[in-house]
Amino acid sequence: MKVKTILVSQPEPQTENSPYFDLAEKNKVKVDFIPFIHVEGVDSAEVRKQKINVQSYGAVILTSRNAVDHYFRICEEMRFTVPNEMKYFCTSEAIAYYLQKYVVYRKRKIYFGNNTFKDLVPLMKKHKDEKFLLPSSDTLKAEIPKLLKEAKIDYTRAIMYNTVASDLSHLADVYYDILVFFSPSGIKSLMENFPDFKQNDTKIAAFGSSTHKAVKDAGLRLDIKVPTPKAPSMTMALEAHIKSVNKK
Repeated sequence: MKVKTILVSQPEPQTENSPYFDLAEKNKVKVDFIPFIHVEGVDSAEVRKQKINVQSYGAVILTSRNAVDHYFRICEEMRFTVPNEMKYFCTSEAIAYYLQKYVVYRKRKIYFGNNTFKDLVPLMKKHKDEKFLLPSSDTLKAEIPKLLKEAKIDYTRAIMYNTVASDLSHLADVYYDILVFFSPSGIKSLMENFPDFKQNDTKIAAFGSSTHKAVKDAGLRLDIKVPTPKAPSMTMALEAHIKSVNKK
């Protein structure tokens, strides 16, 4: 089956130089972006039920922009003015720069890794006397608590937002050649929205081992597994697949 249409289960990139736009133009395929999941904030009362007092922590671990937004939202709801001395540990430089929405970047203690949580751990170990707060959603990658425990980091997880399935009813009669997923939550949303979903000729591309597992656990066929040594990114894997089937 030749590939003509691709649905990426994420918001459309806001940058003009996204590799997805190049992929579409270069290979003459249509690429749509529709988020299969979204986040909803947990109110401060629910956070208090988790016995979280934001004032008790001198450092915050931030794994996404959502974590940044909801950490500062909860602090505001709890009427806690985040002190200038607060330390921020971010999994990427992009998340670190996003902090500028809330703090004066140059005047804060901000540390960041190289896009993986594993890179961030050595930086946290240099501040082992700190009590760390980990704002997160109700879903959390298993490696994060595992790495923190191994490093003997004194941390507390605070669920400040939930990942929920988006309403995809408008896609009920729409067909795509490839569906692209980046998280188990995306697969869960697909099955919640379409419990009678039949894969048939639709190819599924999935990024990351936990997403691969979710595809198989849902009884679906994983056609494009990412990353691989030859295709470390989703767009590279998609392009390789398109070239292999469209030239026939």
